[in-house]
Amino acid sequence: MGNIVAIVGRPNVGKSTLYNRLVGARDAITDDFSGVTRDRKYGFCEWNGKRFTVVDTGGFVHGSNDIFESAIRDQARIAMDEAAVILFMTDAQTGVTDLDEQLAKLLRRSDKPVFLVVNKVDSHRNVLDANEFWGLGFENTFFVASISGSGTGDLLDAVVEHIHNEPEVESEVPKLAIVGRPNVGKSSLTNALLGEERNIVTPVAGTTRDPIHSRYNKFGKEFMLIDTAGIRKKAKVEEDLEFYSVMRAIRAVEEADVCLLVLDATQGIESQDLNILRLAQKRHKGVVILVNKWDLVKKETNTARDFERAIKSRIAPFDDVPVLFISALEKQRIFQAVETALEVYANRTRRVKTAELNELMLQIIEETPPPSVKGRYPKFKYVTQLPTHFPSFAFFVNNPNWVRDSYKQFLENQLRKHFNFTGVPIEVYMRAK
Repeated sequence: MGNIVAIVGRPNVGKSTLYNRLVGARDAITDDFSGVTRDRKYGFCEWNGKRFTVVDTGGFVHGSNDIFESAIRDQARIAMDEAAVILFMTDAQTGVTDLDEQLAKLLRRSDKPVFLVVNKVDSHRNVLDANEFWGLGFENTFFVASISGSGTGDLLDAVVEHIHNEPEVESEVPKLAIVGRPNVGKSSLTNALLGEERNIVTPVAGTTRDPIHSRYNKFGKEFMLIDTAGIRKKAKVEEDLEFYSVMRAIRAVEEADVCLLVLDATQGIESQDLNILRLAQKRHKGVVILVNKWDLVKKETNTARDFERAIKSRIAPFDDVPVLFISALEKQRIFQAVETALEVYANRTRRVKTAELNELMLQIIEETPPPSVKGRYPKFKYVTQLPTHFPSFAFFVNNPNWVRDSYKQFLENQLRKHFNFTGVPIEVYMRAK
């Protein structure tokens, strides 16, 4: 179960304010982009050492009021299936409405922990008014003011008790997830990879609702494919489909070692793709970008090169990512996609010998020393790779605060240049010696 916390509730109760408080205050996924913030719908939160993804369901409802109510109820159902924890949000100033009562009735049937969050409780009088919400029947009820943040700490303390970040275990075979927006060709790619010979697939037990894991063994390559394409028949409205596919994508990212992010060549890279990419990056997963439907694009000499440049400028600074142009339909370069994903997996598990690391990196630091901070120079003593499940390095230095972010980026680029970490997020830490 991916650690997803879903915020559900009727419109205008402050879902996105709470979302921004949980995610925005701590470095939102789309922090590096201008113009993407308005459609931020999911982001990353860390509290008391626990990490989870927050989904604001409010970002997924558009349309008239009658669609609204049914869409909001459908989302609550999807959240009950897919999330680990549900935050049911209401508004103290409006009081309990019919829709609140309908949602409460639905959510009380959930076997997942549901926290009732009564928002806009910012004065003593409000607290008295807010007591009517106990009538909805949730023993975990929290009074908050998400604009000022009061009460959110207690709420988070309670939420993270239900979040379990299992230490990542090295799986015996690499786990690859095919992710992307709806209709970019994820299912066609899965089918092209698995081929008609379905007998090479050993489906791993699990309901159809779960991302389907297929054990794949072909051309001497063995890996697990996590396919998120199995959309339920019930999705009536497009919003549901989008919301559902996002929930699936987040779960797949959590479970995978390497994410194959599928784009539609006729549309380029969109903000939703960037959100998935940033999520994979924050979770330290390998990434390969596959531009599908390349057979539909009118080509000139440098079409692919220009397209790749455009993608890399959008995804910078983490742009050391392989980009492949494929056609799932024509089966163009789909096996190359798998080979690339397996190379990225190897890069993610690469260990560099400490002696080799020090010899190279200390030499580079000597040749290009860090800039001074207020006349003081950081002095580097030693480098080592940390025993994490993704590449991370500790540089021991006389004062970590004197090392500028631009120099950390320089060190990361050097590590990438000399040891192949293509497709993999790296962490560089400065430690006091």
